[in-house]
Amino acid sequence: MNLKDKISVDMKDALKTGDKIRLWTLRLLVSAMRYQEIENKKELSVEEIYQVVSREVKKRREAASEYRKGNREELAEKEEKEAAILETYLPPQLSDEEIEKIIKQAINEVKPMGPGDMGKVMSVVMPKVKGRADGKKVNEAVKAMMG
Repeated sequence: MNLKDKISVDMKDALKTGDKIRLWTLRLLVSAMRYQEIENKKELSVEEIYQVVSREVKKRREAASEYRKGNREELAEKEEKEAAILETYLPPQLSDEEIEKIIKQAINEVKPMGPGDMGKVMSVVMPKVKGRADGKKVNEAVKAMMG
């Protein structure tokens, strides 16, 4: 069963069991995927589905953060629950050690002269970690390792 089918089956299960938050979240995900398919004018590959899911998780995390700033804890918790549901459809996330190893390989490959070459290192690292690590976390790790 491919990822798209799994999401559809899980959505039907949520409907049958009355899990409203899961149903709502998966409906929004399916809608985002359809929108992306229309935009691309083709069916999404697994990697593209991961990108959509990742983008939706990021939206939920940012919304939760903003709700917390506004002292709206109940809405922040709702957003975090939705993010947790969506994360189950992403590949396993890389550990800090795995990210560090990929960054070291990229630094050896690019041989940066200084902080100005960070973009070159990031351009080598990001395709290797895409969908499996948060870009902000990777960026901070590259900064730290480059001094």
